[in-house]
Amino acid sequence: MLPAYQKGVQSLEETPAEAEFRRTNNFSEVESSLDSVCSYLHRRRSQTPSPTPSPRAETPPSSYSQSKLSEGLIHLRKKLPSAAGHIVDNVGSYFGRANPLAQAARPSKDSVWLFDNIAYRPIHPYPHSQQPWHAVFVAGFFSRDSGKDAGEVVAWIADKVGLHAMDMDDEEGKRRIAERVAPFLTQLKPGRFLDVVLEAPGRDPHQRLGPGGRSAVTEDVVGPLYDFHDGHVAAVKAVREELTPHGPMLTYFTGPQGWTVISDIDDTIKITMTASPIGILRSTFVDTPETTKNMPAWYAHIQKTLNANFFYLSASPYNLYPFLRPFIHANYPHGPILLRDASWITPSGLLQTLTQGVQAYKASRMDKIHEWLPMRKVVCVGDSTQSDPEAYAEMYSKYPGWIKHIFIRKVLGLNGMEEKNDAKRFTDAFKNVPAGTWTVFEDPADLHVIIDGLKDLK
Repeated sequence: MLPAYQKGVQSLEETPAEAEFRRTNNFSEVESSLDSVCSYLHRRRSQTPSPTPSPRAETPPSSYSQSKLSEGLIHLRKKLPSAAGHIVDNVGSYFGRANPLAQAARPSKDSVWLFDNIAYRPIHPYPHSQQPWHAVFVAGFFSRDSGKDAGEVVAWIADKVGLHAMDMDDEEGKRRIAERVAPFLTQLKPGRFLDVVLEAPGRDPHQRLGPGGRSAVTEDVVGPLYDFHDGHVAAVKAVREELTPHGPMLTYFTGPQGWTVISDIDDTIKITMTASPIGILRSTFVDTPETTKNMPAWYAHIQKTLNANFFYLSASPYNLYPFLRPFIHANYPHGPILLRDASWITPSGLLQTLTQGVQAYKASRMDKIHEWLPMRKVVCVGDSTQSDPEAYAEMYSKYPGWIKHIFIRKVLGLNGMEEKNDAKRFTDAFKNVPAGTWTVFEDPADLHVIIDGLKDLK
């Protein structure tokens, strides 16, 4: 579990408009009810004794630290039963990369998610030659199959979304809920590392990811990398591929020049019904994911016309990565998916991340994209349900000349959207953005001509 202070930070970053939206639509009430169910589940799990692991399975790699302190801690770790071993894992995770108890991830116990990323060329303040590529490799470490015992949570969601009244077999619906909710209930595994392979000229292809800290999500800067071209996509695989259920990490090599699209996901390219807590639960855990009307064709037109690369920037928590990645790959141009590293081992975190502190979060991620790609020409696409207009307008003013156009989809047909769709909301948000640089739309089929006009923009 991530440190509790991250919830506090998110709450502090909440804008008055976000707070009012959450209050009006009763988000806190639904979150509290769901948290109670999840807390019961965690208490029940904690009372279940775990078998003592075999000494061989718990022996850290011999290549790791061999100091006397490490040897003593390793000896202690081997003698402890599994439950106490988890405590030691958590204590060791405070040391981050210096964790003397770090262990290689094991297929029988662990599962590792490799997140797609980009490789970029850092911009030197006095460029005399093209810089080599660098990339940030991100991986999450989890306890294998620990999210499957979720009967109470499944029953609660099924009841709240009215599964019995939907045109779906009840058992099939509960199976789908159980499958999708499992990543929210999976135990984190801090203090693990993973060896991956990136075939790169002039360097050892093996790269060690981790160990990470408290969140069990690691970030490793890899570079310098040579002899790759702009647009190349490299598949980075684990040495032991059975550890990575969602496949290899895809690294998109993105040069300093060209067009970049930064796109929201929920209610921009995927129907999520973000204005309603029950709507979010239904679209996330029950419904077949549905594309927004005419958006796939428009994104294909953008990619073809501008030869753009894509970032998918969402306030969804990273627990949804296994759900969102196949959806995007099946319907839209491929690209990295940037999600909030705010997993609290509870599905209620989904409701909070989508509605609380969204503007500050998206601005911080766009800061990072600008750090990687400050010379690209950027198109931003979002919607009216969240804080996309305000976040994009903030970035437009912060980095003059970087963002070339902002598109906001007006979401219709949902209760409580009157104020968010009011014309004054958009004029206030974009008061420092030239009128011809932002567009509020209902049907993206009307936007092809604007994209065509951007093609020759300097």
